[in-house]
Amino acid sequence: MAEKRTQGNRSALAKLFMLFGLPGLARSFDRNIPAIEQGKDPSNRFLLQVVQPGLAGLMDGSVSTLAPIFAAAFATHHPFYAFLVGMAAATGAGISMAFSEALSDDGVLTGRGNPVARGAITGFMTFLGGAGHTLPFLISDIHLALIVAYIVVAVELMIIAAIRHRFFGTNWLVSIAQVVGGGLLVIAAGFIFGNA
Repeated sequence: MAEKRTQGNRSALAKLFMLFGLPGLARSFDRNIPAIEQGKDPSNRFLLQVVQPGLAGLMDGSVSTLAPIFAAAFATHHPFYAFLVGMAAATGAGISMAFSEALSDDGVLTGRGNPVARGAITGFMTFLGGAGHTLPFLISDIHLALIVAYIVVAVELMIIAAIRHRFFGTNWLVSIAQVVGGGLLVIAAGFIFGNA
């Protein structure tokens, strides 16, 4: 009786994790949830070797560079300084993520493919994600630059949520909440440090 109750609780937790778009955690609680066999079919290979590295880069570039860019904008009130900080952050993050992805997994055991190709995809998408909301700071009016940057960030976060929904089956609303929530936290950090 107690064992059935425990299994029921574990299954309920697994369903909760699936609802929040965390299939790996769900499988750790309920082994009846099938894991995708890695590298078996072409669509799965595409997910592992292109979409996942690209998404990781886009998420990192779009989110991690927000704090330094907005901190520079709020602290200096000079859009071009924010642009320089943003481009430096996007470039540094792109290089870092490229090496991180390429050196963390040679692809042999996981079926994730060529590490150099994955690193290049991740690095490029990281740079792209960071550069996207940096370009509005070429506008000379700081208030207008901030408004345009906010719009670009919103579009970037919606694209990330859409990719997660389309390719990984993450619940649309949950995906938006997760991605936007993370972005808002980082923007808040930029605001706090920029006004310190």
